[in-house]
Amino acid sequence: MLKIIKSLQNKMPLFIFMLSGCLMSANNAYAMHISEGILPFNWAAFWSVIATPFVAWGLYKLKKLSSVDLSFKPLVGLMAAVVFIISCMPIPVPTAGTCSHPAGTGISGILVGPAISVLITAAALLIQALFLAHGGLSTWGADIVSMGVMGSFAGFLTFKALRLIKINMAVAGFMAGLFADWATYLTTSVELAAGIRGDSPFMPLFWKILIAFIPTQLPLGILEGAMTAGMVMLLYKKRPDLLIKMKVLKPEEAV
Repeated sequence: MLKIIKSLQNKMPLFIFMLSGCLMSANNAYAMHISEGILPFNWAAFWSVIATPFVAWGLYKLKKLSSVDLSFKPLVGLMAAVVFIISCMPIPVPTAGTCSHPAGTGISGILVGPAISVLITAAALLIQALFLAHGGLSTWGADIVSMGVMGSFAGFLTFKALRLIKINMAVAGFMAGLFADWATYLTTSVELAAGIRGDSPFMPLFWKILIAFIPTQLPLGILEGAMTAGMVMLLYKKRPDLLIKMKVLKPEEAV
């Protein structure tokens, strides 16, 4: 495992370069996720309460796993960088008051599990809100629920279910990335419609917001599915021992 971490650390300059690009372009970027001030206080507080136990669970799992394997934290740090960079590519959706973007939680949910993937997402969202004006602090909980909780669990459960019925690794990875992405935006539509509807009916506004996402999120979901499948297959072919260690792959399934 240490050899894997060392080889991954050699690629960190690339992540730093890409992160610098995100930071330098922040002034011209559209607000991503759910923007600050869009949700009323009661709804912002509600989603924060929902997100809190999932983040606490992620912290617990991280402490537990890293106490057994000291090389686990660097791997989680690398996955956090991956999620941060992937989710830092905005495509504006003006009619929805937010942006479409890949999430990256499909691959993190598969590799480190949904609990730690939620924690990773929370950290990425907090940094983006503080330094890039992507999302907001008041809407942090809502963004964690949509991208972290729903995205991570959708990706993880889809992958596990398909592998259980003997679907091959590439197809399972593709569907996991696809459903993780789409689950994020389905949940975002629910959050926005519930928060901004006022006295209007929920369902008409929900459908309007969801349809507004389709032109960008339909192809982005397919792209994220392909990206997730590619990353899983790369590890499957080059480092199956890592997938075995993370309990993604059984020893008898290794190439």
